[in-house]
Amino acid sequence: MKAARTPPKLIAGRLALDFANLVPVAHDLSWTEFVEFLVDSRVVSGERGMRLETLEGSEPGAVDAVLLKILRLRECVRAVFSAVEEGREFPKAWVAPINEILQVTEGHDEVVVREGRWRLEFIGRESGLEWLLAAIARSAAELIVEGQNAPVKRCSNAGCRLFFYDNSRTRRRRWCSMAVCGNRHKVAAFLKRKGGR
Repeated sequence: MKAARTPPKLIAGRLALDFANLVPVAHDLSWTEFVEFLVDSRVVSGERGMRLETLEGSEPGAVDAVLLKILRLRECVRAVFSAVEEGREFPKAWVAPINEILQVTEGHDEVVVREGRWRLEFIGRESGLEWLLAAIARSAAELIVEGQNAPVKRCSNAGCRLFFYDNSRTRRRRWCSMAVCGNRHKVAAFLKRKGGR
């Protein structure tokens, strides 16, 4: 792993939403980008992330096979979350990739100490790579179970449109990040008012 890289901002409030936001432009997600996401979101440790990155060279067939599942799951959750955000029903077939991961993944939840705090983490089996998707699939399943009332939204910035979970008190949050998109909107509105005088 690159030591000096800047981690992406995980702003969505739910693992599956941050996963859906990965590489929002239309290009395939690379193995390295996926492993970095797992490390940044603390699904795996930095040490395990470094070991996972080496699999691209030592086990390219296994990496390619799981990348197909990763891309399929990402497109599935994007479609489902778009429907939830718009208040539309979606077909049962759309959740098939989530259920496939939940079915084949063996592992268990475990209470562990990380950085001096207790956390609930999924501990996956070591054979195969599908276990890497287990926490994401579970997070997506939890949002689906919340139903049409799940506060899944998209950023109001037309140039952004990232998903986020609106857990604000009033459920009126508009921006993926107030520090970025919200601030841009405020500056643009201010300049428009100033220019209009």
